[in-house]
Parts: sequence; C-alpha cells; structure tokens
Amino acid sequence: MTDTTAAHIAKEDMIPDADRRRALWGSAIGSTIEWYDYFLYGTMSAIVFGNLFFPSSDPVVSQLLALTSFALAFVIRPFGGVIFAHIGDRIGRKKTLVFTLGLMGFSTVAMGLLPTYETIGIMAPILLTLLRLLQGVALGGEWGGGVLLAVEYSPRKKRGFFGAVPQTGAVIGLALGNLITAFLSSIFSDEAFLAWGWRIPFILSIVLVFVGMYIRNRIDETPSFRRVLEQNKAKRVPVVETFRTHSKEVFIAIGTKAVETSTFFLYATFTIQYLVGLGYSRVSVLNIVLLAAGLAFHIVLLAAVLAFPMMLYFGKLSDKIGRKKVFVGGTIAIMVWILPYFWLLNQGSIWLIALALLVGMSIIWATYGAMIGTVLAEAFPADIRYTGMSLGYQLGAALVGGPMPLIATALMVAYSGSYIPVALFIMGCAAISLVAMAFTKDRTGVDLDAH
Repeated sequence: MTDTTAAHIAKEDMIPDADRRRALWGSAIGSTIEWYDYFLYGTMSAIVFGNLFFPSSDPVVSQLLALTSFALAFVIRPFGGVIFAHIGDRIGRKKTLVFTLGLMGFSTVAMGLLPTYETIGIMAPILLTLLRLLQGVALGGEWGGGVLLAVEYSPRKKRGFFGAVPQTGAVIGLALGNLITAFLSSIFSDEAFLAWGWRIPFILSIVLVFVGMYIRNRIDETPSFRRVLEQNKAKRVPVVETFRTHSKEVFIAIGTKAVETSTFFLYATFTIQYLVGLGYSRVSVLNIVLLAAGLAFHIVLLAAVLAFPMMLYFGKLSDKIGRKKVFVGGTIAIMVWILPYFWLLNQGSIWLIALALLVGMSIIWATYGAMIGTVLAEAFPADIRYTGMSLGYQLGAALVGGPMPLIATALMVAYSGSYIPVALFIMGCAAISLVAMAFTKDRTGVDLDAH
C-alpha cells in the first residue's frame, strides 16, 4: 500500500456517517425526480403523444413519430453529459446537480402546460421536442453527478451498495410516474384523460423538484473532488484529457451500457406499446409494467417495486464477490430469458405477463442495473471521473437505449409482427456488453482514487 493510498483510506474513515447518509439520500431522491420526469415522457409517447402532438392518418406513423421524439433526447444526452461533467470536474459535483435538477423540472412542467397540435398546429410537436431535448441535456449531466455523490462518499467496502442506490432512482421514478398515470387514467374517461388528465403528472413534478433542491443544497462537496481541488489537479478541459488518457475506458463503458439500456427501455417503454398492440387496455398495461400499491388493484404488479430491493441486494453482493461476476451473470441470464419473455407476453394471461416482467426487470435487469454506475465510476480517476463515466454512459444510451423502442417497432413492422428479431437485437446488445466486461478491470475493494 502506498503512502497516498493509506492517506486516502485514513481520510475516508474520518467522514462522518451523517454526511454519508445525507449524500446517499440526496443522490437517491434527486435521481428519482430526474428519472420520474424523464420516463414520464416515455410513457406518454407510448400511449398519448402520438395522437395529440403527431397526428397522422396512419396510427403506426403517429406512434413512430412520438417514439422518435422520445429517442431524440438520447442523442442530446452526451452533449449534456460533456457540458455538465466539464463543470462538475472543474467546479464541483454539488453545483452541477442543483442546476440539472432545476432544468429538468422546468422542462417537465412546461410539457404539462403545452398546447396540442389541434390548438397551435406544427408548433406543438416542435415545442414538445425542444422541451424533450432540454430533458436530455439535464439528464446527461445529472446521472454522472448523482452516482458520484453516492460513490465518492461511500466506504470502500460498501461502494457497490452505495452506487446501487442512485441507480434505483430509475425504477422508483418509473414506478412513481406511471402509478400516477395509471391512477389518473383509471379515474378519468378516455376523453378527459386525453383532453387534460395526462397533464397532471407533468405539473406535479414541480413539487418533487422543490423537495430535491432543498435536500441537495444541504450536501457538501464530495471528498474525492475536494482532494482534486486541494491537490490542484482539476483539468482545464476534462473531455480532452479523458480522450487523451482514457479513451479505451470510454469505449468499454459504451459497450458495458448496451445491455442495461436496451433491456430497461424494453421493459419501461416498448412493452407498454407492445401489449397495447396485443389488445390489452391502457390501464391494465400500465399497472402490469409498473407498480401496484397493494391489493387495491386487480393485479398486484411488483416489477419496478421489487427491482428496488433487488438492486440494493446485488449492489451489496458485488461488494462481496466482485462487480464483474454479478454483471456478467445478469447479462448471460437475459440472453437466456428474452425469448421466454416475449412468449409469456403473447399467452393472453395477465399473470404470465406479470411473471415475465417480474423475472426480466425486477431480477435480471437489477443485476447489471445496480452495477453500471459503480463500474463506470471505478474506471476513471477523480479529476476526469464525471466526464469519463458520463461520456460512456450517455453515448451508450444514445446509440442503443433511446432508439430501442423505435428499432423494436420497426423490426416488428418489417417482420410481420414477429418478436424474434427484437429478441435477437437484445441478445446482440448483451453480447456487446459481455465483450466490454471482458476488458474491464474489477476494482471491487480497491481505493477509489488510487489511479
């Protein structure tokens, strides 16, 4: 052990537990709010936006246009990642996270107030798409900072668990947004929901944003970044330094992201559209994919809820047996499960659909979903960590995650409704991630800043 590493560990042991807990809460709540806002658009693009903002004589065209607007945010996310990661690696994680949360909140509330195509014509889809791009910019900067808030405050032997916490924001935000949507969709008629009911979840976002702002303003800068400032190591242009010294790690990160992002949007967005196409009602589909508060719903649907403790479990497990073993195990599992998943969806049983999502999202996706943030954070030194991990994560999402519903829809149309090509696409993404993980060094238990 070098003197520098020993000094880092000594300083780590001096961090008060209260500060760690505050950072963990700030990371989790902020991440939940950001993903709630972001995925709300995905849900609405699958069930509402096609008719209201992208009308066409062909319903498939309307659906494809809505999904394209959903995917565009992924194209802009890497730019948001670079912009805010630059600030985060030079000025600090905390300031960046407060700004990204505010930008996301503004964009989401504005969507809820936006006139439809029937009212303002072509400006409606244009403004909706612009607001979606702002969401992409905000999330591009938010994700890396949110993960670092948890990981850089974490004890060395609990880094997998801490890193899994902000990742749960994706499933909690998804569940929260769609529970609200499902509830409103069930109490309003179709006419009322399409007329104004769909706006309520967007406008409610303002309350969550204020809560998140309050919590994040009470958190100090992370220990890793404080050391960067103390040692005067902040890079003038972090993105240039990242590609100069860690370009290999960026490309590995992109490949690692492929399986996580493709399968998440399979469950979170495409499955809703797919089941509606099979003839299930909007309310039933939303309840299946997302959340049930209890026996009050006809079906107790636990996919997103169960994913939360499972992700924490796999994060903790990775601290014991290593990140790579957990990640690779889940990636192989999805290659085996994807064909049975689609087969179950086509059996006409609500219970079999619930089983498919329970296994696919709550268990299999949770393995690598919990790991992705920690694995990428461990791959880069503190002075370019925000930039490096954001680039890999957001580029991977832009190349695979965002287009996934659009690609899947196009494959279904091209192959006469067969799900086999979609399943093969998911298998291909998993294979890419396996190759990337083969080149990834497992840094479980190693000092985070010992690069």
